[in-house]
Amino acid sequence: MLRPLNGNVIIEPIEVEKKTASGIILTGDVPAETYAEGIVLAVGPGGLDYYSGTGGRHEIPVEVGQKVLYMSYGDRASLTYDGKNLIILEQGEILAVVEESK
Repeated sequence: MLRPLNGNVIIEPIEVEKKTASGIILTGDVPAETYAEGIVLAVGPGGLDYYSGTGGRHEIPVEVGQKVLYMSYGDRASLTYDGKNLIILEQGEILAVVEESK
């Protein structure tokens, strides 16, 4: 497996079916959302904290296995590894953790 460095996170994107409010499935050239969903596969140790003087690292607030929303525009470090399409993001590009309601 790949091991991300610093404040980076490896995500496996999830294809989300696009539907209208009435349940019609959209195909073809649908305007892109500004976010996408994925599963966290690996988390780096956190970026170095240069300003506190302690030499510590910033905590990354996501864990392996969590479903997250991330910004889907801009240049991405995307690759295929072990037959999976993966994306490497900086922790700040992750918008939210998707928590399943009970």
